[in-house]
Amino acid sequence: MTLIFILIATASIAALSLTGIITLTALKKHVHVGMLALVALSAGAMLGNAFLHLLPEAIELSQDGAITIFTVMILVVGSFVASFLFEQFFFWHHCHNADHCEPTEKPFAHLVLYSDTIHNFIDGLIIAAAFSVSPELGIATTVAIALHEVPQELGDYAVLVHGGFTKMRAAFLNGLAALTVVVGGVVGYFLAGSVEWAVPVLIPIAVGGFIYIAAADLLPELRHSATHGGNRSSIPLHFLVFLTGLIIMIVTAMME
Repeated sequence: MTLIFILIATASIAALSLTGIITLTALKKHVHVGMLALVALSAGAMLGNAFLHLLPEAIELSQDGAITIFTVMILVVGSFVASFLFEQFFFWHHCHNADHCEPTEKPFAHLVLYSDTIHNFIDGLIIAAAFSVSPELGIATTVAIALHEVPQELGDYAVLVHGGFTKMRAAFLNGLAALTVVVGGVVGYFLAGSVEWAVPVLIPIAVGGFIYIAAADLLPELRHSATHGGNRSSIPLHFLVFLTGLIIMIVTAMME
């Protein structure tokens, strides 16, 4: 019965990946403005998720002796540096024979997929652990994860499309990344205590990736779109939507 609960909970979380495509489809004529607004929402949600949800969780695990605080910070910095190196390699791989190159698909879109895959897998492990204790704790944990997952999933699809993916490819790959929460739930159920080492290591890696994507890619992308796209009036809107993403993460962190 516990496995059934885990599958239902993780499948519900995975279904949230559809929120982005549904929202952008509903916007119709305002899809471009809406996409940039969702990119701003994603930036705020990623930073808030990294600093208010994931990093405190990693620090708490270090206090429990699962991993040292120094190791946590090394993993965060290492993930940040690895994200930078990935982008440099991506540009070199696609553009090393050209004087000027602008890849069709921007590297930050791929980074979003990789980081979100790790994050969703972690969520699956956490949900499995919670249901292993009791159905009540499992449901409460699932709701908490869903609340802070919605704004990020809203933005992720927009980030992929803005980063050069076709709508179909963005929807498909975002859906695949979302399904790793189900994989994490199943792995967590069958391996139980055997995966205790995984969460303390994976969380700081996700933190570093999210911080890099938000600070080095999404926020500069919004600034570039506003200043070079001739639509500076959108700057206040993007700032407010960015703050909204942060505030949602603050509120959901306070509820945990």
